[in-house]
Amino acid sequence: MHIFVVILYNPLFNGLMFLQKYIPGHDLGIAIILLTLLIKGLLFWPSLSAIHNQQKMQEIQPKLKELQAKYKDNKEELSRQTMAFYKNNKVNPFSSCLPLLLQLPILFALYRVFFSGINIDPTTHLFNGDQLSHLYPFLRSFFEHTQVSTTFLDFLNLTAKHNVVLAILAGAAQFWQSKMMMSRQPPKVAGVKADGSKDEQVTAIMSKQMTYLLPAMTVIFGYQFPAGLSLYWVVSTLFQVAQQYYYFKWHKPKMANNVPEVLPKP
Repeated sequence: MHIFVVILYNPLFNGLMFLQKYIPGHDLGIAIILLTLLIKGLLFWPSLSAIHNQQKMQEIQPKLKELQAKYKDNKEELSRQTMAFYKNNKVNPFSSCLPLLLQLPILFALYRVFFSGINIDPTTHLFNGDQLSHLYPFLRSFFEHTQVSTTFLDFLNLTAKHNVVLAILAGAAQFWQSKMMMSRQPPKVAGVKADGSKDEQVTAIMSKQMTYLLPAMTVIFGYQFPAGLSLYWVVSTLFQVAQQYYYFKWHKPKMANNVPEVLPKP
């Protein structure tokens, strides 16, 4: 836990308070938005790579189905051919999970920041000693005697829970982002059976369900968590939407005419 505090909690807490100290108006909501954009900017290229690999995985599904049909009675050879196919197409089937794995500890650290880090004495509006101990010296000397505002635009308390509006906005942004990815799935390729295996049908159903389940979960968790975390989630998801638009507009791979042929000629 000490490593978590040093590597994640303290930098995020100090980054947030640094922004609040120096931005005009000292608005915590603006500081959260700027911190979110900074975090998403640092994760921009890994996230873009994940989108790229996710699209390539969708593009090569017809060829993978051909492999599965050809080697359905030889699991060992199917595994070998599949790995070779991934290598030839420069696809890492696990790379799309990387941004989520990177973001989860950041999200947990931000939850700690909003839940316990920004806990102001209601009478003095100052940090207590424990919270001051997490600030770097140049910020500690400032916030020892400076009152801290926890509002956004002077009316929304970002440390309070049960904010319905932000929770719904977070869920709506999540739904938009998920539907955008679903709508970009490639069309069926002629000559490839559309029905697929039972496992593929189950996967497709689960993917469609998650499009609706994830936004619902986001609303539920956003309502239970401090409003500052919901604000982070709204801005973060909208950034992902913009990033996906950027990718599909300018960087969508031309896989339809660029998929190496690894199956033996009939």
